[in-house]
Amino acid sequence: MDKKIQIGLLGIGTVGSGVLETLINKDCGVEIKKIADKDTEKIKRYPELSPDIFTTDAKELINDPEINIMVELIGGINPALGFIKAAIKNKKHIVTANKELIAKHGKELFTLAEENNVVILYEAAVCGGIPIIMPLRQSLAGNKISQIAGILNGTTNYILTKMEHEGSEFEDVLKEAQALGYAEADPTGDVKGHDAAYKTAILASLAFNKTVDINSVYVEGIDGISPIDIGYANELGYKVKLIGLIRNGDKDILDVRVHPMLVSKDHPISAIDDVLNAVEIEAEPVSRVMFSGPGAGKFPTASSVLGDIMAIAREISFTDYPLPMMRYDKQRKDADIKHIKDTINKYYIRVTTNNMPGVIGDLGIICGKNGINLCSIVQKGLLSDGNARIILLTEFAKEENILKAVDEIAQRQTTREVNNLIRVMD
Repeated sequence: MDKKIQIGLLGIGTVGSGVLETLINKDCGVEIKKIADKDTEKIKRYPELSPDIFTTDAKELINDPEINIMVELIGGINPALGFIKAAIKNKKHIVTANKELIAKHGKELFTLAEENNVVILYEAAVCGGIPIIMPLRQSLAGNKISQIAGILNGTTNYILTKMEHEGSEFEDVLKEAQALGYAEADPTGDVKGHDAAYKTAILASLAFNKTVDINSVYVEGIDGISPIDIGYANELGYKVKLIGLIRNGDKDILDVRVHPMLVSKDHPISAIDDVLNAVEIEAEPVSRVMFSGPGAGKFPTASSVLGDIMAIAREISFTDYPLPMMRYDKQRKDADIKHIKDTINKYYIRVTTNNMPGVIGDLGIICGKNGINLCSIVQKGLLSDGNARIILLTEFAKEENILKAVDEIAQRQTTREVNNLIRVMD
C-alpha cells in the first residue's frame, strides 16, 4: 500500500494504549491520524507524538474525511453507540472491542453498516487475544455447529482457580483480584456473569446466523460458589468453572446460557486456569476444536484489534466491497431461545439435614417422584452442630423437575438448608 490508511483512535485506556504503542513502532501501512480521549493527562505519556494528534472531541475523528477506520475502545453503551452510528453514516469502517454494544445493539449497527457499505469488526470483543470471531465466520463456515462451551471471563476464572488451590472464600479472593487489577472496583459485570453473557450471545449469533436477544440469555454468576462445593467437586473428579454454553436443539431452538458448571477433569477445558480463556466448538465435519489463550489484557486484546484493522486496511486498498464474509446477513432471523426450566442437565446438589435415620432414603424418594435418577448420594460426615451434609449427583433431568424436587426437599422438616445447586457439564 503506497498511501497509508488513516485511523481514528477513540479511547487510549488499557486496550487503546496497547494499540497505540504497538502502532508507534510498527510500519504496517496504517497510521493513526487522530486520537480522542476525554483525559488530557494521557497525552503526557506520549511525548514523542505531536500534541496536535490528540483531542477531547470525538467529532473531530467522526467528521474527518481522511480517516478510513474508526477504532472504538471506550466501552459501554453511551456515548459509544452514538459515536459509532455517526461514524458509519460518514462511511467509516469500525473496529471495536465493545462486547456490550455488539450484544445489545449489534443488529442495528450491522444493518446501518450494510446500508453505508462499511464493515464492523469486533474480534477483541470476545476472548481478548484469542482469534474466534474470524474463524467462526470463515475457517469453520462449512461446518454444522452443535455446541459451543467456553470460559469467557478471565476474572471469574482467576477467582475460581484461587478458591480451588487455596480453599479461600469468594469475597477474599475477589478483594485480591481487585488489588491485582484483574477485577474492577465494581466487579458486578464479571462475577454476576454479565460480561460472559455478552460474549456468549455474540458467539451464538455468529455460530447459528441468528439474532440473539441478550435479555433471553440465562445468566448466573459465581458469587454463590463456596470452597466447600469446589472441594467436593474435586473429590468427585470435577472442577468448577463459569461456562458460556450454546447448543442447537430440536426445531432449531437454541440453548444459550451462562452459569457455573462442574466440568470433568478429563475435559480439556477444565485445565484452563487463572485469567486464561478457552472456547471449545463441536461441529461436523471438524469434530472438536478448542481455542485458548489470554482472554484480556493490554497487548493480547490489542493484538485482536490490530488484526481487524489490518484486515480492513488490506481490503479497502483494492475493493469497494470489503470483507463480504464478515457482513450482516439480511435474512438472519431472531433466535428462539430455550427457557432454562426446559433444559436438560446433570446436577450437583448440596443439602444440610438432620442426622437421623431415613433422611437419605427420603431424598431419594423425592427425586424419584419427580422423575430424577440419582447416580450418587453421599453423606459427607457430621458438622459441628450435629447436622449432616449430603451430596447428590443426578443423571440427566429436566431443570423444571429438579427445581420441584429441590423445593420439596427444602420444605422437609428434616432439612436445614439446600445449600447449592450446580449444573454438571456432560
